[in-house]
Amino acid sequence: MIKYNLKCNNKHEFESWFSNSEEYDKLNKKNLLECIYCSSKKISKSIMAPMVKGSKENDKKNEIVDKNFQNEKKKLIQLRSYIEKNFDYVGKDFSKKVREIYYDKKNNKAIYGTTSPKEREELAEEGIELLSIPWINKDN
Repeated sequence: MIKYNLKCNNKHEFESWFSNSEEYDKLNKKNLLECIYCSSKKISKSIMAPMVKGSKENDKKNEIVDKNFQNEKKKLIQLRSYIEKNFDYVGKDFSKKVREIYYDKKNNKAIYGTTSPKEREELAEEGIELLSIPWINKDN
């Protein structure tokens, strides 16, 4: 695993983990990375300091980082479980369904699903704001 500091074209900075550097390159080339703040697909690596293992102090820091990572992963899994229990899954029909809900002011149904980058852009142009959540695999 490798952690990169990333930056979008709107200068938002965030971190993300990848299985290796080639995975980052592959995902970025296919426009599958997006800013967690503004959903921009124009992502680049920013300056980062590597974590070098070697001393007991570093081992302790690595344990803290690993513990924090596990805690964050646990929170994301809990969030996923909450969404799956309380929201209706609409799959690839998300754009259509979210428009139906948005324009019918009486309907306040909670849904989740997937969109393409183009669909996200079209929804944003209509004033429909979406939230992207990292979908953590429960058994990974």
